[in-house]
Amino acid sequence: MAACLAAPAPGGEIEVLHYWEVGYDARAAALLKSTLQRQGHTWKDFAVADGGNGLAISLLRSRVLSGNPPSAAQIKGPVIQQWAQEGALANMDDVARAGHWDDVLPKPVSDAMKFQGRYVAVPVNVHRLNWLWVNLRILNQAGARIPTTWDEFFAAAEAMKRAGYTAVAHGGQPWQDFLLFETVVLGVGGPDFYRKAFVALDTEALAGPVMERVLQTFRRIKAYTAPAASSRDWIWASQKLAKGEAGMQLMGDWAKPIFMAAQDSSELEFACVPAPGTMKAFAFVVDSFALFKVNSAAKAEAQRDFASALLSPAVQEAFNLDKGSIPVRLGMNLARFDRCAKLSGTAFQAAARANTLVPAISMSVPPAIEDAMREAISAFWRDDRITPQSTMARLAAAARQRQNNRLPPA
Repeated sequence: MAACLAAPAPGGEIEVLHYWEVGYDARAAALLKSTLQRQGHTWKDFAVADGGNGLAISLLRSRVLSGNPPSAAQIKGPVIQQWAQEGALANMDDVARAGHWDDVLPKPVSDAMKFQGRYVAVPVNVHRLNWLWVNLRILNQAGARIPTTWDEFFAAAEAMKRAGYTAVAHGGQPWQDFLLFETVVLGVGGPDFYRKAFVALDTEALAGPVMERVLQTFRRIKAYTAPAASSRDWIWASQKLAKGEAGMQLMGDWAKPIFMAAQDSSELEFACVPAPGTMKAFAFVVDSFALFKVNSAAKAEAQRDFASALLSPAVQEAFNLDKGSIPVRLGMNLARFDRCAKLSGTAFQAAARANTLVPAISMSVPPAIEDAMREAISAFWRDDRITPQSTMARLAAAARQRQNNRLPPA
């Protein structure tokens, strides 16, 4: 990779806002840093522990308003569009043309990186949300089979519960509740309904009979989780499966390194399969960097080199091997990737062809709407007295905020 990317000429500084500070994430960030350094540029970290919609966005806005933005910031689709509307982002079309981005990116991804048809951001990877992870030893002891439908899922969960295991590992933090809900939406409603509800923000879909079935299915899962799981993080939940204490987990593929490590060091055997009802669909979240307008030619050159490197085949392979995700670039050779990544890569390309790729809600709606919806879903999960009807009303009310699509003040 060094031979492909090295360039001896001195360059400029690139300051990057990101959330990759620990574990596999930090390793992946270090690879990007070394890539830019080999090109003669200086990398400056602007690392923020909070990767949500609060502190990070406020800090970024403060920097932009003071006239000192970072060169690149790790933010998602709706916030990219907000910054572009404010005229803060640089036009990367020259880099995109040179790298043939329109040809190597799925259209739902490239559209999220553009504003008024111009590239203002670049993606680096793809995480699949709709994974079901299964401890095969527990599955076999329970006499169950890997589920492909929700009826089969609940039958397997019941069998695992009777066998004395926690059937579903779930941490219970609000974002985990919301991620689980997204997966159920896709599995029960399908890609077209998902897009209608959480891309178009159609209030009739959000408050209609399909959503009621979604919420009823979502609530049924709770009975198979650990009673003491509330507010536990996702790593705790994944480790329960890895240690043979829980049978299944519905979680994105960032959990995979935990299972791979347990497989290597113990007798864990696990399956990675699409969540029930989502065999042909792919719910994705993309880590992407918006490129802000900078005040010197050297910084702009470093920024363009950064954008170009992110989608180069060499960086796509090395970065995603470290991160546990898959390349966002289509047509990549995944020979060096693990079996679950290969399955994900095949599913990603098939879904791109079949138009069954759907974005995570965090990639499709503004932060204020996402926050309101997440609060409604987490409340419904925690309190059995809350009805599906009242929750649907809250979701529809949140969707009506779409006109209030502003960034938080600094």
